[in-house]
Amino acid sequence: MAMTSILKSDDIKKALDAFAAADSFDHKKFFEMVGLKAKSTEDVKKAFLVLDADNSGFIEEEELKFVLKGFATNGRDLTDKETKSFLKAADKDGDGKIGVEEFTTLVKE
Repeated sequence: MAMTSILKSDDIKKALDAFAAADSFDHKKFFEMVGLKAKSTEDVKKAFLVLDADNSGFIEEEELKFVLKGFATNGRDLTDKETKSFLKAADKDGDGKIGVEEFTTLVKE
């Protein structure tokens, strides 16, 4: 499943363009700009499945680095600083990875 089956490609492009510079990524603004925050919990869970590249049921730190590529192939890699900040914001149980419920909570907050 492609992210464009959940979100509008124009919204994805605008959001990726807004965070094109290194160390500019803000997950709250990004999720709002791509329209994910306004989507149903079911759609947010579908987006999670797209981002969970290895189908482990979690988005691990290594997958987080490539999260923008999950929205569009031309998305940039997150810097180590952005990746760690994103993980810290989402990983509520401290296990070093993001589960579907943690992701849904993060998107909706």
